[in-house]
Amino acid sequence: MVEVPEEYVGAVIEKLGSRKAEMLNMGTRDGGSTHIEFRIPARSLMGYRSQFMTDTNGNGIMNHVFDGYEEYKGDIPERSVGSIVVHETGETTTYGLFNTQERGRLFVGAGVEVYEGMIVGENPKGEDITCNVCKKKHITNTRASGSDDALKLTPPSTLSLEQSLEFIKDDELVEVTPLSIRLRKMILSKELRLKQASHNKQ
Repeated sequence: MVEVPEEYVGAVIEKLGSRKAEMLNMGTRDGGSTHIEFRIPARSLMGYRSQFMTDTNGNGIMNHVFDGYEEYKGDIPERSVGSIVVHETGETTTYGLFNTQERGRLFVGAGVEVYEGMIVGENPKGEDITCNVCKKKHITNTRASGSDDALKLTPPSTLSLEQSLEFIKDDELVEVTPLSIRLRKMILSKELRLKQASHNKQ
């Protein structure tokens, strides 16, 4: 059940429709908001709340209850973006992240322990890319004053458990510990991932 201002109804119906939602009822409330009821697979709601808040500019209200078991409704479309994967084990640096943030949205900041095969961001072009986020700047005899200070990082997007489960593809995993939530490739080694990809194409 959602209640949204009229101007956001189209976006909500479109997004829920792609997630196998079936509209049951729609009506207008006093004050101009629209109340809509859907029946939708529970798995389709994973990760949707943040999308819902974005689509309604934070003006939407959503509640859901378990209705019952039904037949499988089919596959839900996977994400259209790729992953930014760590090249080597180490600690992220401002220099390495600065060069990587131009490739997409980052999930981690500087000074974070990472390992080969860990996912640290998303690539909007739809393909996975491997980046060296631990790369350090070469030290030279001459150093411009404030050169390191000029590197400005965009604040990372920290994913919740629900958003992490929504993000991953079939070849990716969510790693949960008492202190952190990490995303990783099922096969950590880049070389082995390439071998597996070529084997699947045969």
